[in-house]
Amino acid sequence: MVSVEGVKIILLGATGLVGRAVAAALEPRHEVVPVSRTSPVGVDLEKPASLDALFGTGADAVVCCAANVPLRPLAGLTDAQVLDDLRAKLLGQVALARRAAQRLPAGGSITLTGGTFTEPIPGSGLGALVNAGLEGFVRSAAADLPHGPRINVVSPGWISETLEAMGEDGRRGTPVAVVAEAYRVLVEGEANGRTVVPR
Repeated sequence: MVSVEGVKIILLGATGLVGRAVAAALEPRHEVVPVSRTSPVGVDLEKPASLDALFGTGADAVVCCAANVPLRPLAGLTDAQVLDDLRAKLLGQVALARRAAQRLPAGGSITLTGGTFTEPIPGSGLGALVNAGLEGFVRSAAADLPHGPRINVVSPGWISETLEAMGEDGRRGTPVAVVAEAYRVLVEGEANGRTVVPR
């Protein structure tokens, strides 16, 4: 098992709200390599080939906070939008996990990002499909990696700070620091095939 001290972690989506909070939670004890579309090693989940350069210098864990699916009303969805959103959040993270599974050490960690809706809201159908797909993928993929890295998914709901930025009541959401702590626990712990909903 990889030591929980001094782990080298590749963090995708490091410039976003959640990514910055996850970096802050991990950096006191680990080496965090922040990655985004604009970083020196530019990565785009919609372009799987861009993921190949991520592991060139070695790593013990990878955390993906880069994924997002916009709210889109079902009646207005086009086939192209469905494919684009599946490609970005679901298939992009599957592509990342496949590469990480081949390159991370036994006892390493892959942590993906899903999402959860406490109740269905208009425009959330495609996001719910993607998130459920990620949860099922992680649960089953863990069985494929009995001697490889662990794989888990964090599935946050609304972030308090995001709601406040939208002029909504932040108490309806989860503070970003609480969400970031869920990622830290998965990187440093022993969970495998789990979906964690931060509260």
